[in-house]
Amino acid sequence: MSSPRKFVAALFDFDGTLADSFTAITASTNHVRQSYGLPPLPEAVVRQYVGFGLPNLMEQLVPDADTNEAVARYREHHRSVMISGTRLMPGVAETIPELARRGLKMAVCSNKQVHFTRELVSALGLATIFTAVLGPEDVGGRAKPDPAMIFEGLTRLGVSSTEAIYIGDMAIDVHTARAASVPVWLVQGGASGLESATAANPDRVLKSFADLLWLLPAPV
Repeated sequence: MSSPRKFVAALFDFDGTLADSFTAITASTNHVRQSYGLPPLPEAVVRQYVGFGLPNLMEQLVPDADTNEAVARYREHHRSVMISGTRLMPGVAETIPELARRGLKMAVCSNKQVHFTRELVSALGLATIFTAVLGPEDVGGRAKPDPAMIFEGLTRLGVSSTEAIYIGDMAIDVHTARAASVPVWLVQGGASGLESATAANPDRVLKSFADLLWLLPAPV
């Protein structure tokens, strides 16, 4: 087997890649649905719509509500459940600190409202590891698959698109990385999405998050 390509930086999606926040997302989604007289949805259904930004989640799962009002109700409720309902994905707690020890530059690019992401990254003990934690608010509201967040991440890390890898879990992550001309790998077991992630043709699909330990050796 040939040696893995050397990267000096990695940008990560958050929900479904670094963290399993679907319990919290489902709870807040069902809180909003209940406020409009709708029955609760199982987590497996909600997972299919995560990753495209909160307005889209509300439009799809609370379709008859005013989107702005539904988003506000979600955010008001979410603060009460997001910490208790979020945990690191398997392998992340061991892998991310080791990559940092090796000198890899790292950032987070998530469609979640950025102050929620930053609070969760801190609560999960990773705040000192990531150079930047970005959301749509950092790039004029342009959510993925717009590549603006990746471009901003590359700028903050001080690297070019050929020096970095983007790691996500959904087809939208592949489309985002392709638009930024950045190689993309997918981890399994996060959000499901309505489009097959592997059919989007990522450069690699990891069997586990810990695969990054041999795929991302210490930068030269």
